Amino acid sequence: MTRKQKRLSVIAGGLAFLGAATGLTFYALGQKASYFYMPVDLTTASVMPGQRIRLGGLVEKGTIQRGQGAMVGFSVTDTHKSVKVTYTGILPDLFREEQGVITEGTFGPDGVFVADSVLAKHDERYMPKEVADGLKAKGVWQESKSE
Repeated sequence: MTRKQKRLSVIAGGLAFLGAATGLTFYALGQKASYFYMPVDLTTASVMPGQRIRLGGLVEKGTIQRGQGAMVGFSVTDTHKSVKVTYTGILPDLFREEQGVITEGTFGPDGVFVADSVLAKHDERYMPKEVADGLKAKGVWQESKSE
């Protein structure tokens, strides 16, 4: 092999290695991605059973039901559609009705969203960005003006 051929083979090998590493990285990230949906978005979305998603909106008033142990049932709404959610675990201290929430999990065979994590707002002016953007787009939520 000449010097030029060796150099080209090293460059080609390096590019092949970088291409394989990039492909594997994107594949791994694609497997861990959790897509964000509002309840009304689920009517048009094709969510596969067992696919992890994030469901965001407001906790619907009058829907929080405590079950056995740490099991809690509630509905997440965007005022147009509601989705029933079950969660087993300790809820955040600031979790309450008519407040912004993001749940992460999968849909069960009965159509109920089974959450394995629940995130709630942390003060009276904060709303999770995805939830705020979705509610603003539907004209449901408006940002409060700070003094």
